[in-house]
Amino acid sequence: MKALTLPLLFLSLNLSLIAQTYDAQSAKFSRMLGLIDTYYVDTVDKPKLVEDAIVAMLQKLDPHSVYISKDEVAAMNEPLQGNFEGVGIQFNITNDTLMVVQTIAGGPSEKLGIRAGDRIVIIDKDTVAGVGLQNSQVVKKLRGAKGTKVTVFIVRQGEKQLLEFEIIRDKIPIYSLDAAYIIADQTAYIKLNRFAATTMDEFRKAVDSLKRTGFENLILDLRGNGGGYLNTAFELADEFLESGRLVVYTEGVHQSKKVYEASSSGNFDKGRVIVLVDEGSASASEIVSGAIQDWDRGLVIGRKTFGKGLVQQPFNLTDGSMVRLTVARYYTPSGRCIQKNYEDGLEDYAADIVKRYNNGELTNADSIHFPDSLKYKTLVNKRTVYGGGGIMPDVFVPLDTTIYTDYYKAMSRKGIIYQYVVEYIDAHRTELSQKYPDFNTFNQNFVVDTSMYQAIKNRAEAKKINPKDEAEFENTKSEMSLLIKSLLARDLWNTNEFYMVLNSADETLKQAVQIVTDKKAYQNRLNSK
Repeated sequence: MKALTLPLLFLSLNLSLIAQTYDAQSAKFSRMLGLIDTYYVDTVDKPKLVEDAIVAMLQKLDPHSVYISKDEVAAMNEPLQGNFEGVGIQFNITNDTLMVVQTIAGGPSEKLGIRAGDRIVIIDKDTVAGVGLQNSQVVKKLRGAKGTKVTVFIVRQGEKQLLEFEIIRDKIPIYSLDAAYIIADQTAYIKLNRFAATTMDEFRKAVDSLKRTGFENLILDLRGNGGGYLNTAFELADEFLESGRLVVYTEGVHQSKKVYEASSSGNFDKGRVIVLVDEGSASASEIVSGAIQDWDRGLVIGRKTFGKGLVQQPFNLTDGSMVRLTVARYYTPSGRCIQKNYEDGLEDYAADIVKRYNNGELTNADSIHFPDSLKYKTLVNKRTVYGGGGIMPDVFVPLDTTIYTDYYKAMSRKGIIYQYVVEYIDAHRTELSQKYPDFNTFNQNFVVDTSMYQAIKNRAEAKKINPKDEAEFENTKSEMSLLIKSLLARDLWNTNEFYMVLNSADETLKQAVQIVTDKKAYQNRLNSK
């Protein structure tokens, strides 16, 4: 047998030691389970005991390494895979009745002629009206494998008889793009809610459609976007960066450095860009905003992002369950690690946003402090940027804590305004469709009138929610009006129109529009040190 060289000998010894340590710890764990099974005073649920042990083990590592049970695996993957299988409706349970709020475009319910406002009273011979139905029960009854059948009976206004529909379940798309429209002269607005498998197809389709208007500048809204697939984030950043420029790199103790560089396929490497972020923008959102900021490709506006810079890899376990294990950290092109500190445990980590609010970091940029060790320079203009816990925007926009009255917040928690709008549009759908044949007519002419305010006030009063005085009620009207009109627009058209109304009062967006449409102001921000 050939003798081992000295380096190979050391490698062999190290691997042997690792294997012995691993075997010893595995044997220790198995021994403990055996003792419990043989000697413990009561009967125990061994599968649950093992699950609990795995969960506790992962909690000792970091906040984002998690165990996912077999039953949860499929549901977890739906939002990122971009579809699920079912009948294709958005619904609401109002007055113990299942009402269709909207059919999903291209879904089986829309194709059969099921409409918003329809009330589903029977599903596969089971009465579902007036029986205390829960959202989870509806999902269980209506979702199912593609090709399977479900029969529903519907009450529709103007129809004397129950309407029977036999629905063949199909794949239902989950969209990650909420809105895409021209917001100002030569400026488009696109809002993404996640980074999913379908995101780039949605994004490119929206850009191609908007290009017919000749837009040149883009506001990309990633506020509240908690992330998703790393590859999708890379592809989106690639749209804005020149070929060969680093987008992000990942590295871990057991994972060698992996570099993601922009290709020559980007369709938006010219034109002014602004990315909107806030404390809910995380992970993939931070990859995109960090790359654009580091290369001085655009401006980041809003508030400091969440601070998630850990990469998880899924590993299947023997019973169909899964662990998502942190295997690396990701770094922006300037070398910043965005992951915030988690050494003080999960509870402290989870309370970070609350602590930031209490410290004034969401309302005052001067309350945010970075040590010199976390200072970095952008790669073109050499502007100062910061690492160590989220992307700090180039233009800080404070959280407006005065915008909602206590009265408005109390009504929101009870869903009073939303429930009112659902019932209002159900009663006035035909009238509204005739009066406002298109969104522009609606947006310019619809006004929330006194009777609508009073109807909501009466509903709130019935729930023992009252303004402290008439002044508070008057101060609440503007936010009530905005939400009512936004929800009506969504139900009459789609989420695009919802955001077109809602964004009209968005101060962060107003600042973004002001800067991006002023070439000099935009360049001054990009060139500032």
